[in-house]
Amino acid sequence: MQIPNPETTPYARGADFCRIFKNDMDRLYLLSFLLTGEDSLAEKCFIQALEASQKSNHVFKEWARSWSRRSIIQSAICTVRPQVAYNLWSSPTSEKCGRHAMTQPAEIADVIGLPQFERFVFVMSMLERYSYQECSLLLNCTRADVIAARTWALQQIAKATTLPCKVPKHRFG
Repeated sequence: MQIPNPETTPYARGADFCRIFKNDMDRLYLLSFLLTGEDSLAEKCFIQALEASQKSNHVFKEWARSWSRRSIIQSAICTVRPQVAYNLWSSPTSEKCGRHAMTQPAEIADVIGLPQFERFVFVMSMLERYSYQECSLLLNCTRADVIAARTWALQQIAKATTLPCKVPKHRFG
């Protein structure tokens, strides 16, 4: 039996994932943070995703970066366990998220300020470009739940980023 040369195998190895997590650390950690909304959970999620990626078998090298992001998403889902909460869609953001968001850039604060389920849907569908079907399968909900949450999240982000337009008053005389 011949052992394949690691350089010629089409599959990513643990070292490949270590390299990806090291080189893309900022992007992967930001993804983890946007999903979890907390530094401590983001760190935990990041480490779990790295460990899971290293153990994964039969992932093509070309798919390794995408697999790494998916591992972050799956780890965040397992850590936070976001659930559809229909009554939250009309409520303001939580006090905890509001306090933490004040120390973040506005774009990040707007996402962190969303309720958990809506935040997951927004990040997965808008930032990571997952389909409604992929989101619903990963989040264990219906496509209608995903569509409603995405719509609501987009409305909240739009409200947060819309600046009041003031028209200067001119005196004609």
